[in-house]
Amino acid sequence: MTTDHTSKDFDQALERARQLVEQMGARVERQLTDALEALHSGSPSLIAQILRHEAEVNGLERAIDEYGEQIIARRHPAARDLRLVMALLGATTDLERVGDEAKKIALYARSLHASGSTLLPRVHELRPMMALVREMLRQAVQALERLDPQAAAPLVRRDFEVNRSFCDVLAQLARFMVEDPRAISACLDVLFVAKSLERIGDHAKNIGEHAVYAAMGADVRHATVHELERLLHR
Repeated sequence: MTTDHTSKDFDQALERARQLVEQMGARVERQLTDALEALHSGSPSLIAQILRHEAEVNGLERAIDEYGEQIIARRHPAARDLRLVMALLGATTDLERVGDEAKKIALYARSLHASGSTLLPRVHELRPMMALVREMLRQAVQALERLDPQAAAPLVRRDFEVNRSFCDVLAQLARFMVEDPRAISACLDVLFVAKSLERIGDHAKNIGEHAVYAAMGADVRHATVHELERLLHR
């Protein structure tokens, strides 16, 4: 039989895990914002800050993993609570990977600015992707904090938009490389930034799907947007 004491301990451990995930989400959002700013400014101090803060993101991931493992091993949570723990752990993995992509963007920014690339004006072609991805990450973090499954379908739709934007950028850069082969190296840096943005969109979508799993117990990782909308409107 579960005593009031052990139940309180469990609730506290679960709440602490949720707080750490919220903290990690806020930190990763800041990392992405800073990385996109560094892409425009090339600020060495900002890039250095992004690289330093990656260690904080990694530390939060480890702490959340430890809490999750303790909750599962020691508390034997019921199905609903177990789903929440598993969703938090899954979302933590996606958040850590967003942090990794933000770090990559910062490093590409340093490379582009250090070389004095003539392609820097081309960065503006990434602005539609940047805006979409930043908004997706914000919505995904909010969905997880609120355990709001209704946010998942819009995230899936926006992920399609991000993928289309990536294809547009790829076509633009391909034309530019054909016109000026000397720009190939810098073009590749811009392309890799676009690929990081596309991956961040994927991770944001995944986080929304984790929120659905926690709230409804439904695994929608391979569902179409129409299947997801039908599930959410039952």
